Amino acid sequence: MINKWIKPSALLLASALAISLTACGSNNANNAVGSDHGASESASSGSAKGEKVTIELAISKSSQDYAFIKEELLKQFEDQTNIHVNVQMLPSEQVTTVLQTKLAVGEAPDLVPYNLASAVNDLNLERNFEILDDQPWVSRLLNKDVLSAYGHVYGFQLSQDAGIQGVVYNKDIFKDLNISIPKNYDELVAAAEKIKASGITPIYMPFKDMWATNIWMGSAFADYVSKNDPTFWDDLNANKKKWTDMPEFANIIDKQYQLYKKGLTNSDVLSDSYDMASGKFINKEVAMMFMGDWFINDLASKAPDLHLGLFPIPYAEDAKMGASPVGGQLFIPKKAKHMEEAKKFLEFLASKDVAQKIVNANKFVSNFNDVTTPELPEYKKEIVDNYITPKKTVVTSDAFMLVDISEEYRYYQDIFAGGKTPQQALEAWQKKFAQLMKDKGAAGF
Repeated sequence: MINKWIKPSALLLASALAISLTACGSNNANNAVGSDHGASESASSGSAKGEKVTIELAISKSSQDYAFIKEELLKQFEDQTNIHVNVQMLPSEQVTTVLQTKLAVGEAPDLVPYNLASAVNDLNLERNFEILDDQPWVSRLLNKDVLSAYGHVYGFQLSQDAGIQGVVYNKDIFKDLNISIPKNYDELVAAAEKIKASGITPIYMPFKDMWATNIWMGSAFADYVSKNDPTFWDDLNANKKKWTDMPEFANIIDKQYQLYKKGLTNSDVLSDSYDMASGKFINKEVAMMFMGDWFINDLASKAPDLHLGLFPIPYAEDAKMGASPVGGQLFIPKKAKHMEEAKKFLEFLASKDVAQKIVNANKFVSNFNDVTTPELPEYKKEIVDNYITPKKTVVTSDAFMLVDISEEYRYYQDIFAGGKTPQQALEAWQKKFAQLMKDKGAAGF
């Protein structure tokens, strides 16, 4: 059942985005929030007349630029409702484990931002989170699928953008050094060597955060499978095939590792974090990073003169751009201590005036029928024109996983620590994957 949901939902993202762009407006970005009249009447009542209530919103430390936790936004909500939102910062590399523990012991926060597909597997979405079908904003959604699982809306987001991922690159550095976008692995190595010769670190690997190790593999595996064995993910999840049945997987893993071995990356890959990446790019210390469009969006307001773009992971010729399910959705745990107040926060965010200003400020592709998509920034237009519209995207491999894949990332870290070869990492992950599937009670295991 999960697999039937994940694939159609994920594959709808690119088409939904392309369709929605035909109706884009031209609103200019303003502040993230507006005047007090922007919130719905429902969100303005209730708690505002009684004692102040504090709700807890737990977020990864690496997501401090998250659209829904801007100080002025939270203040506006508090002024209108007398509900204070306390933002808990969780360590990036432990966020899944911490949330799993909190949910298990009944100490869940009131709101949790997470990726929908990952929440299904990592956090047991159906058991632990509230169904939001009856919320007033649901009727205004343009695309329910990107917020839905098991036939119900569980998440909240103003955007219907897919999380597009590949190689983030500094356009000015490429232009100054007369470098074209690499179309294959040899061209990537050549470009990196030219950048290194100029005194700039070619590729930044923030692998202290183990999830970042998988950006390369998530897109490359998916592209390879789509072209060579389209039924592989179904067969893998039915125990008809194993991770080690794809010899090219080990080669793909090794290609990322060889960039490090060739000295084309930061030297301290296991000490350097995602949190440090913004400063590295702003100061033009690095030229590329395997990451997603969310990173470019986060930097847009911090460094408007920084020109970043995105191209597919060039593990092979003519690779497609990776597209992951919509991330950054807000979920409400079933055991939230302040359920109604948490729902009021979602109503506030969904109110037309507030939603419009957030969508404008973040250049979101709106998922509400009365909120207009603003004129898109250059990098997003390029993604749409060059990859989404001509259907040169592929759903990343993590969207097809039915279990927590954090151990996969850990094995990739082991490669850079010198503890495993790419083949050994793949073998270790296959063994762990089979055990996780067996523990889950998956058929065939």
